[in-house]
Amino acid sequence: MISPAGRRAWRVSTHVAAVLALTSAITGCVDGSGAESAGGEVTSITVLDYYTDTSEHGQWNDMLVTCGKAADVKVEHTSVPPASLVPRVLRQASSRSLPDLLMLDNADLQQIAQTGALTPLEPYGIDTSGISEDILSAGTYEGEVYGLAPYVSTVALFYNKDMLAEAGVTVPRTWDDLKRAAAALTRSGRYGMAVDASATFESSWQFLPFLWSNGGHERQLDTPQAAQALQLWVDLVSSGSMSKSVLNWTQAEVHDQFAAGRTAMMINGPWRIPALNADKDLNWGVAPVPVPRTGQNLITPLGGEVWTVPQGPSKARQQKAAQVLACLNDSANMLALAEQHFTVPSRTEVAARYAEQNPSSAVFVESVERARPRTEELGVRWPKAATGIYTAIQSALTGKQTPEQALRHAQQIATGD
Repeated sequence: MISPAGRRAWRVSTHVAAVLALTSAITGCVDGSGAESAGGEVTSITVLDYYTDTSEHGQWNDMLVTCGKAADVKVEHTSVPPASLVPRVLRQASSRSLPDLLMLDNADLQQIAQTGALTPLEPYGIDTSGISEDILSAGTYEGEVYGLAPYVSTVALFYNKDMLAEAGVTVPRTWDDLKRAAAALTRSGRYGMAVDASATFESSWQFLPFLWSNGGHERQLDTPQAAQALQLWVDLVSSGSMSKSVLNWTQAEVHDQFAAGRTAMMINGPWRIPALNADKDLNWGVAPVPVPRTGQNLITPLGGEVWTVPQGPSKARQQKAAQVLACLNDSANMLALAEQHFTVPSRTEVAARYAEQNPSSAVFVESVERARPRTEELGVRWPKAATGIYTAIQSALTGKQTPEQALRHAQQIATGD
């Protein structure tokens, strides 16, 4: 996550062409570093993820070692930078040297599964009871579950309680509330609102709650509903309630602005909670992302990573990897991992228990109940739509095009026209 886990929720691979080129090439994967005894007994398995942050890597390593012991294997755990994971997986798939257990951002799973590099999980008998269909679908390709997520994440509205109280502003629930609150909170040296509007998939990720909750859709970006959502962001910038610098801010930089008191509200994820808690001078709260009008349902994007078992010549090693994967996804470990990473356990009952124990996470637990995977509708074509969305955001917020014009161009990008 760079750090922490939820931060990678928005990552989407741009290696579609490379993936498609591999589809017919992959027939089996051999990992050279895992070990089997002379009698064929599996003594170790290899694991690959992108948890490179020192603390996060250590936490995951401890859990993997624990689950490895339960499966009676040694775990050889490697983490690579997030941007390097999919290219490395594609190279390993081509050379048939994939690890035994592989973590992927859920938005990358369909592209990798399409190549034939992964094994369906159903034959391993892994328990998926209590996991919602939406969360399961994030790890599903063509009706088969290929990946399971111990936890998931989404986004919400963080706000500075002291600033809202001083300005006499209530927590916004609708878009009109948001515009009024952002205007009232804006003053010299401080903006009322901040989002990530950068030319990256982070920006597309943050825009989805506004798009989806207004009835817009990634299947058809050039609609009045999509234009209304983008117009909201344009209005916030043009009115001075949101800095034009959001065009360059990552989610981490948005957090930095909020923590420094230079913005009173922000859109961000639960992975920000540890840093916010560490700042004893910061009196903050969190609420659902505002919806267009009172009574409308909020729909947010579902983020998180799924664990998969790649194809390989050794069924015994695949079985051991599946045992470790099942261990990561049992209820007790889900809860422990969520508490470490400030995310939402994937089993509904465990998530409810977690929300009771961690009130600051309750908003995220509630939002996840109606969250949607980014690849649910477009599958492997999602990256093109995501590119179209952030391109439209950049064009509209800089004033180069109206939201309608920008979204017509976005639709052309999404369809490849």
